[in-house]
Amino acid sequence: MKFRPCIDIHNGKVKQIVGGSLLDQGDWAQENFVSVHDGSFYGKLYKDHELSGGHIIILNAKDSDYYKADVKEAEKALAAFPNGLQIGGGITDQNARYFIEKGASHVIVTSFVFVDGKIRYDRLDALRNAVGREHLVLDLSCRKKNHHYYVVTDRWQKFTKEQLTAELLKDLEQYCDEFLIHGVDVEGKSQGIDQELIGILAEYQGNAITYAGGVQNFQDLDILKKYGENRIDVTIGSALDLFGGTMEFSKVLSYCGK
Repeated sequence: MKFRPCIDIHNGKVKQIVGGSLLDQGDWAQENFVSVHDGSFYGKLYKDHELSGGHIIILNAKDSDYYKADVKEAEKALAAFPNGLQIGGGITDQNARYFIEKGASHVIVTSFVFVDGKIRYDRLDALRNAVGREHLVLDLSCRKKNHHYYVVTDRWQKFTKEQLTAELLKDLEQYCDEFLIHGVDVEGKSQGIDQELIGILAEYQGNAITYAGGVQNFQDLDILKKYGENRIDVTIGSALDLFGGTMEFSKVLSYCGK
C-alpha cells in the first residue's frame, strides 16, 4: 500500500472540502481547509519526498470564472514536480496532451467518458489515442444508491447508470494505467473509510487502484491494508496535518514504508 498525495484546487486555492457538498452553482463547497501555500509548495514537497503518483484535482467546472486560476495553480505544481503528479478536472481528448506536455505523468478522466449515464467507449478510444493508455487514469469515484455504488460525474454531482463492480474495473482496465476511486459519501469528512466499497475494490486484481475518502487515523490505514490486501494505495486529505488534520505527514510516510 503506497501513500499517494493530493492537491485539490478550488476557486484558485489549494483546499480540502467535503466532497459531497460541491456545487457548480456559485462555485460553492463546504471547506475544511484553505492553504496559504500555492501549488508549487506542495509539488516541491512531494518531489522532495519522492512521492510520485499523487493527483491534482481541479474542482471548478470548465465554464467557471475560477477555472483558469485553478489551471494556473495546477501548472505550478506540475512544474515543481515534472512527471511526478497526475491531473484531473475537465480533461478531454482535446486538452489531455496539453497537460502531459506541461509535466503531468497521467491525466485523470471521468465526466468526458460518461454521457447520459453510460460509458462512451469511442471517447475512451479517443483519449487512449491522444495520450496513450500508459498516461491515462480513470476516476470511478462513486456514491451509494439503493444499496449499490454508482459512478458519479460532473464533480460528483450526477449519478451514472454504471454500478461500480470488479467486473466493471476488469472491463475498463485495457483503456487505462490506473484507477482513482473516491468514496464520495465519506470524502472530506474524516469520519472513517468506506469498508464496503473497499471490499468491492479488493475483489479486483489488475491495474493499480488508489482509494480516497474518509481516512481519519492510522486505524483506518490498518483496515485498508487488511481488507485491501495491501494492494490498494491511499490518499489522505483533510485528516493530514498538511491540511489542518491530526495525522502527521512524516508518520504516514513511515507507515506506508516511504
